[in-house]
Amino acid sequence: MKYKYVLFDLDGTLLNTNKLIIESFKYTLKEHMNIDLEDSEILKYFGEPLMITLKRFSEEKSEEMFNTYIKYNESIHDERVEVFGDVDKVLEEVSKLSCKAAVVTSKRKVLAKRGLELFDLLKYFEDVVAYEDTNKHKPDPEPILEALTRLGAEKGETLMIGDSEFDIKCAYNAGVDSVFVSWSEAAGHQDCSIQPDYVIKDILELIYILKSK
Repeated sequence: MKYKYVLFDLDGTLLNTNKLIIESFKYTLKEHMNIDLEDSEILKYFGEPLMITLKRFSEEKSEEMFNTYIKYNESIHDERVEVFGDVDKVLEEVSKLSCKAAVVTSKRKVLAKRGLELFDLLKYFEDVVAYEDTNKHKPDPEPILEALTRLGAEKGETLMIGDSEFDIKCAYNAGVDSVFVSWSEAAGHQDCSIQPDYVIKDILELIYILKSK
């Protein structure tokens, strides 16, 4: 079996946090900038670290907006997060295949783990590489390279799964194969110049990839 290590993005890949993120952005931008954005305008920034996105709207107010976003996001988190269908089944199968799995996310670790624990998914992962674990973030390769180090993984034996251009570019820059998932609402708003190695419409297809290589 070619792939012994499987890295997962979190939001939009394992967990459906679209409503959570969109609502948090809209609240924050209305509060500080008095602007209203269409969902599509927010979706194209999915996968990008929060502070970088906020600086696109205002460098001066970015710190203040960050704090507002975090506070509001945490207050509605548990009621707005859902798990995509069959995720638990696939993660269990990945474990049975003796693949080591980790999460690589631009989210803060405390909230990333909280989302996984809501659906009893944290047990399937060796580690969670989150925003505060690296100095640089997707699409820079550093988050994936950090995961490889922690897992003791080889690039040629590693697969990265994600729903945004930042995930695919991060994998490409790190020298690992990638899977683009199309079930996230944000997936249709991505414009990636790097082609993934695989595109799947259902997470169950991931098991086929792992078993066939």
